[in-house]
Amino acid sequence: MNVGPISGAAPAGARGRGGRRLAALALGVMLAVTACGGGSDAGSGSGDGKNKGKDATAAQSKQSEAVVAIAPEDGAKSVGTSGALKVSATKGKLTEVVVKNPDGKKIDGELAGDGASWTPSTHLAASTKYTVHAVAKDSEGRTAAEDSSFTTLTPKNTFVGTFTPEDGSKVGVGMPFSLRFTRGITNPEDVEKAISITTEPAVEVAGHWFGNDRLDFRPEKYWKAGTKVTVDLNLDGVEGRDGVYGKQTKKVSFTIGREQVTVVDAKKLTMKVQRDGKVVKTIPVTTGAPGYETWNGKMVISERLSVTRMNGETVGYGGEYDIKDVPHAMRLSTSGTFIHGNYWGGDAFGNRNASHGCIGLRDVRGGWDKGAPAAWFFNNSMLGDVVEVKNSNDATIAPDNGLNGWNMSWEKWKA
Repeated sequence: MNVGPISGAAPAGARGRGGRRLAALALGVMLAVTACGGGSDAGSGSGDGKNKGKDATAAQSKQSEAVVAIAPEDGAKSVGTSGALKVSATKGKLTEVVVKNPDGKKIDGELAGDGASWTPSTHLAASTKYTVHAVAKDSEGRTAAEDSSFTTLTPKNTFVGTFTPEDGSKVGVGMPFSLRFTRGITNPEDVEKAISITTEPAVEVAGHWFGNDRLDFRPEKYWKAGTKVTVDLNLDGVEGRDGVYGKQTKKVSFTIGREQVTVVDAKKLTMKVQRDGKVVKTIPVTTGAPGYETWNGKMVISERLSVTRMNGETVGYGGEYDIKDVPHAMRLSTSGTFIHGNYWGGDAFGNRNASHGCIGLRDVRGGWDKGAPAAWFFNNSMLGDVVEVKNSNDATIAPDNGLNGWNMSWEKWKA
């Protein structure tokens, strides 16, 4: 018999499809609830909102308590080259401070014993931008870091130092490293601290100021032959006097040659040339006549001239002499003492003292005779060689009259 479907009922196939749709909808609702609200199953790995708040608080408490401070402030301009830079830490200790210039060169510094502060061990260069990176740790070992940058001042007034010997030169055992500054220095300790000298082999070298514009460096005794000397001039940014800053950064190297020390006996009228401790030649000389005596003491050859003019007016002797072609002349003092060739002295050499204070050696006019004593000595001498004069009826030459600091005791030199 044909029987129609009951009202409201669906065919069997249709009911199966509808049931699957309802099941899917119900599952989606359950997943949504689980994702938003979480579940009570402890093994599910999920937590309620209250537990998440505790996790956030715990994470925050793990931040370092250390606080790093950098002076000057980030972006500062016209910063002083000395005394302005300082890094400090509170509630912790500094573990790293790196200060660099634009070339990436690190600035050395000193960390306080308690780790609370760091300061540079040298001045900073002028007109330079520096970057600072500092790290500190608290008592729990947690780190805090700060980074900043600043730019140093541009000075209106500057100074430099002219020096001898020249870079790359070979000089005698008596040559000091001598600097003359273009401005008088009123902060000598800061300037001297900015100059470092290293030697090979190692030897103690100390500086001595002559007035406020000259600084010489030397060892206690003459340099050892073959010594290599390197000088680092880090004067850029040094405040030599109020408002006047150095603008010089330079490395100078020179080498000490063979040892040659010449001893002049003003009474015996002889000169003995000693090389590496042995006398290689004895030469008759004439020194200062009575009233014009030659200085006693140790004198360093500071200039070599194959020919020069000597005029008495330049050294306070009026028109007593004016010789336009003095051959083979080597300067021993700033005041005008030379050891030089003499073609006008006749038989004075080895017989009598007849000069105006210089040491004269027999020569020919024009200096053409290479066998003449003056020519031989000139050709066998170099800047920095020592000439020691003894038995003259005059005082010892002043240490600042030429490069003649050897006439000062080591104790006074370092005082």
